[in-house]
Amino acid sequence: MIARRSLLGAAALGSFATTVAAQELKVLESAPKAHAIIGPRSSGFYVRFNRPVDHQDSRLAIVRDGQVVEVLHPRLESAPEVLFARAPTLPPGKYGLAWRVGGNPQLDGEIPFSVDASR
Repeated sequence: MIARRSLLGAAALGSFATTVAAQELKVLESAPKAHAIIGPRSSGFYVRFNRPVDHQDSRLAIVRDGQVVEVLHPRLESAPEVLFARAPTLPPGKYGLAWRVGGNPQLDGEIPFSVDASR
C-alpha cells in the first residue's frame, strides 16, 4: 500500500512537472521596461517570467546594433522566476536586454531600451 502511494505521488509530481514545463514562458516584468529611456548609471537589470527558470543554463546580455556589448551573469540566488544581473554604465544610445532561458526548447527574447545621458 505504501509503495503504491509513493508511485501515485511520483506520477502526480511527474505530471505537475510536465504541465509546468509545457506552460508557455512569458515575460511578466523587466527592468528596464520595454522601450524605456534610462540614465547611464543603473544598479541592475532583470527579467521576471511567469514560471521558474534554470538560472545556471540561462543568459543575459546587453546588445547594440546586433552585437553583444556586455555579457551579464545572472545571480543564482535570485528568485526562481527572475534573471537578475548587475548593470554596467552604458553610453547614450539604443540597446536591448537580450535573454536566453536554457532547456528544451531553449527560449530567448530581447527587451529594447535607450540610454540618455541627461537622465
